[in-house]
Amino acid sequence: METTLTGTQASAAVGDLGWRYLLGSLRTAIAVESLAQAAETAKLVVTACGDHADRHLTLDVRPGRVLLTLQSSEHAAVTARDVRLAHRVSAAVEELGLRTGPGIATGAPRAVQLLEIAIDALDIAAVRPFWKAVLGYVDEPGSDGPRDPLVDPLGQGPALWFQQMDTARPQRNRIHFDVCVPHDEARKRIEEAVAAGGRLVSEDHAPAFWVLADHEGNEACVTTWQGRDG
Repeated sequence: METTLTGTQASAAVGDLGWRYLLGSLRTAIAVESLAQAAETAKLVVTACGDHADRHLTLDVRPGRVLLTLQSSEHAAVTARDVRLAHRVSAAVEELGLRTGPGIATGAPRAVQLLEIAIDALDIAAVRPFWKAVLGYVDEPGSDGPRDPLVDPLGQGPALWFQQMDTARPQRNRIHFDVCVPHDEARKRIEEAVAAGGRLVSEDHAPAFWVLADHEGNEACVTTWQGRDG
């Protein structure tokens, strides 16, 4: 059984190594000079994590940076093993003359960060299935209740959570999502969103985009590349 850590414990255990604790995960970045070096670094990091890489490590490889996340996929939390892996990774990249760091005050485009999106709702249980379907999201491990957050199964998109409203807002919603999908996925995604309690607001601009809305009128557009060349 893996031992999960509190934020205080996790932060204290890896802060000096250039990792930061963010929302149940450890994150850091490695500055590189090329995509080739980024790929070489990523391979080294995977090797350092060994058999635990698949269940703990996520990599985002870019020409100028390699972004690393450590989190137990089973617990959706930082465990003592993640801390040990962070130490291994930092030691391994140091042998290449590189270092792990959060990108704070270093001239990096931005520090390591996470994006979450909150939706205010009167009836969270009614709107949550729509957003799960239209975004292609899944339940966070261990959190599958009718009011729990949703996450991208590929770890690319921001997490989505729901905030309870006390009274309805008379004005139109102030935010919507554009969900760009492969052109041959669009119809399936729309059908699933409607079946999950949503409605099709407009298809006037299809196949460039369709406008959908959840049970309370919050909108999302399913978009494709088609219908845009003219």
